[in-house]
Amino acid sequence: MERAEMTAQEAREGIRALMPQIDRYARLVVRTGVNIKSGQELVIQAPVDTSEFVRMLVKHGYEAGAGHVTVIWSDDCVTRLTYEHVETSYFEQTPEWQRIQLDSLAEAGACFVFVEGSDPEALCGIDPAKPAAASKARNTQCRAFRRGLDFNINPWCIAGAPVPAWAEHVYPDVPTEVAMYRLWRAILSVARADGDDPESDWDLHNATFEKNLRFLNENHFVALHYTAENGTDLTVGLTDKHLWAGGCGETPDGHPFFPNIPTEEVFTSPDCEHVEGIVHSALPLIHHGNRVDGFWLRFEGGKVVEYDAVVGKDTLTSILETDEGARRLGEVALISKNTPIRESETLFFDTLYDENASCHLALGIGFAECYEGGYDMTPEELRAHGVNTSSTHVDFMIGTDDLDIMGICADGTEVPVFVNGQWSWE
Repeated sequence: MERAEMTAQEAREGIRALMPQIDRYARLVVRTGVNIKSGQELVIQAPVDTSEFVRMLVKHGYEAGAGHVTVIWSDDCVTRLTYEHVETSYFEQTPEWQRIQLDSLAEAGACFVFVEGSDPEALCGIDPAKPAAASKARNTQCRAFRRGLDFNINPWCIAGAPVPAWAEHVYPDVPTEVAMYRLWRAILSVARADGDDPESDWDLHNATFEKNLRFLNENHFVALHYTAENGTDLTVGLTDKHLWAGGCGETPDGHPFFPNIPTEEVFTSPDCEHVEGIVHSALPLIHHGNRVDGFWLRFEGGKVVEYDAVVGKDTLTSILETDEGARRLGEVALISKNTPIRESETLFFDTLYDENASCHLALGIGFAECYEGGYDMTPEELRAHGVNTSSTHVDFMIGTDDLDIMGICADGTEVPVFVNGQWSWE
């Protein structure tokens, strides 16, 4: 007997029934995600369509002792109209008021929540050079803000909340209300926020990272060799003092926070001068509302020297042309296929979720926390040790079900790290 499809009215009632759980999720983001301190400024950047969830974040911010909460709104339609009607040259400079706003908040010690929720194809057809210019300008001109995030000086957390256009993309064959209900259920599930005490669940989840981190940091491989049947054959060198991280992050003074909810990855920054071979994507990349799919990159001497894409090559080009560092790797992340996101068999069309379903790499800036003593180094010093510098950081997924990864030791010995898309000991 076939299951009857949920009606729009039932979906609306279902979302109302989920509200206590969504409220606990908002509390998780504030208290565990950014782990706000008493008297601290909380900054929330969010789409206008997520206003009900944002109000919950604001409430929990004040209940946790926030000194003040600032909300910065965005809107896909307004953004698209702006890119349609304004010349590219405008986006090469961040407006002074915006620079002052972001830099002053960062300098005052604020923590930042970024609510992820947008139409995956919001900027389809827009010249990718425009959002690329705007992103580069913000990342290079809002210096205190960018440094605060890149060096974990300011606690930050990215977490998702559904908007209609996104939900319709993930679940295209049902009414909007049903799609919204299903996306809320999926988000709560993969974020481990669907239980009675999400904060305790995250304490337990964080403990599971320790085994993998201990294995990688104790072996201290000099390189990783990736192979898969799709043609991936890539060797990624690791720096002499690299550190693997994952789960809970820390500010330089030891304050814990979770940059991503959900998160399943352990990661480090590779030696951006020593990457050789070819890598093929495993999932689509959505970048500034444009889709890139079926793409590959070939590296020589750490730099992308050749590439192509079945869909979105112009967008891929715009990423690679951001600056010199955009053609080099800033991150390698390992994630087993045995995770809630992968097992949900849902393609979210959003990097926050899809990157946690698959091993991935990132073009662009590396992480100071992933090099011993990195917090005390300048970007130039980090770069001299192989940690990439750039004004961008773009994750792309490479974790196929048959991906094998070998860890290469200093004496040339090879140790299996991943076999068929999962940790070798799973």
